[in-house]
Amino acid sequence: MAMKVAVLFSGGKDSAFATYWALYQGFEPVLVTVEPEEYSMMFHHPNILFTKLQAKAMEMKQAFVKATDKNWEGKLKEAFLKLKAGGIVTGAIASEYQRRRIENIGEELGIPTYCPLWHKEEALLPEMLENFEIFVTAVSAEGLGKELLGAPLSELVAKKIPNIHPLLEGGEGETFVTDAPFFKKRIVIEEWHKTWDGVRGVAEIKKARLVDKD
Repeated sequence: MAMKVAVLFSGGKDSAFATYWALYQGFEPVLVTVEPEEYSMMFHHPNILFTKLQAKAMEMKQAFVKATDKNWEGKLKEAFLKLKAGGIVTGAIASEYQRRRIENIGEELGIPTYCPLWHKEEALLPEMLENFEIFVTAVSAEGLGKELLGAPLSELVAKKIPNIHPLLEGGEGETFVTDAPFFKKRIVIEEWHKTWDGVRGVAEIKKARLVDKD
């Protein structure tokens, strides 16, 4: 019987790839999605409710955890215990802040934590661009303009903007995955609501639907 693992899932490319990895390892992933405060240092905020559509596309179970930057660790512990998770999977690539805090929770619960993307930027980027359909949903760094909101991640990468991490791991932006090899259905985004203050911006999904894959 496959071990059940809790995958911290935000809807972005990193957590989607971590889910992909967990399946490849033979685990049984359960998506755990945190509904954070706006401008959380730890978790994605834009389009978090549309992760429900992603869960349907993947045909996976999902648990939501409402939390603040002060109580999220306790809330996650409760969720992992309730799910009887045998392990925790996170999509952190470069953030020591994120990785260590999740590892601490695993140590306290006595279960392993997996961080399969850690410092694998060079290998991950081409694989993500080739196999995943990824859209930019937030930008917040010099050099990233409003034209990238709602655009494919490939367009941002093609620009090769100086001092911008191509996987946005410095907090420069956020993403949303609409298709991947393990999705049973594909997501089509039909309407965006974009906001831009001259420095940073967000592309919120207003309307989306599932379609059969070719």
